[in-house]
Amino acid sequence: MTFEWWFAYLLTSMILSLSPGSGAINTMTTSINHGYRGAAASIAGLQSGLAIHIVLVGVGLGALFSRSALAFEVLKWAGATWLIWLGIQQWRAAGAIDLNTLAQVRTRGNLFRRAVLVNLTNPKSIVFLAALFPQFIIPHQPQLMQYLLLGVTTIVVDIIVMIGYAALAQRIAGWIKGAKQMKALNRGFGSLFILVGGLLASARHV
Repeated sequence: MTFEWWFAYLLTSMILSLSPGSGAINTMTTSINHGYRGAAASIAGLQSGLAIHIVLVGVGLGALFSRSALAFEVLKWAGATWLIWLGIQQWRAAGAIDLNTLAQVRTRGNLFRRAVLVNLTNPKSIVFLAALFPQFIIPHQPQLMQYLLLGVTTIVVDIIVMIGYAALAQRIAGWIKGAKQMKALNRGFGSLFILVGGLLASARHV
């Protein structure tokens, strides 16, 4: 794989990560409610889910999901249900937010596992990778190393982008002083989770 070919994938991966989605929303709301340590656990969970998708694509399951309407539908509805549930939980917590004590409410292990599920139940991620990877794989060169390079690039880019989202969320948190503002913010994030879940549910198999 040439540098130019890899750089083209790098730019594509950056666009994918920068596009606001369930991962970005999860990172921002976790950063606000649980601080940088909670956000770090969440980001690690997101990357673990992404790594699993990359491995699945590497062994051929990505092609299965991209061709099988049934497999796509099962994962799509599981992801949509999970995100809507997260949104409802965020909305219901809107009236009782305390930034000083929330870190004790949910352990970093729970935040990690929640983030893993957020990425694992997003069929668009695995279908996108299944469609994108072959475009940058050179057939007559060793494919394992190429998949490894593309996978590592994807994860590193997403980590950097999610750190940026977490830092942005912390700046927003610093501007929020009263319970009324926190209530509105958490309802906003809850609505975004529900919206993303609804959009995921409306996604069609292609």
